[in-house]
Amino acid sequence: MPVQNAEIATMFDQAAELLEMKGRLGVIAPGAYADVVAVAGNPLANIKILENVGFVMKDGKVFKNEVALRGKLPF
Repeated sequence: MPVQNAEIATMFDQAAELLEMKGRLGVIAPGAYADVVAVAGNPLANIKILENVGFVMKDGKVFKNEVALRGKLPF
């Protein structure tokens, strides 16, 4: 049985609380630690979606994939 979004959110919340970093881990918010990979679709449904990453945000800095952004992704 696949893990649902609410279950994932709960796991991140519990991990952040355990590490005494609630509000800074497992959330996307100003001042929080968040690395983001943007893709057009759900990689849990189709892992090949990860072959066309639009951008990655690491430590607050955005790294764009100009090739993917030009033709395949909606953002």
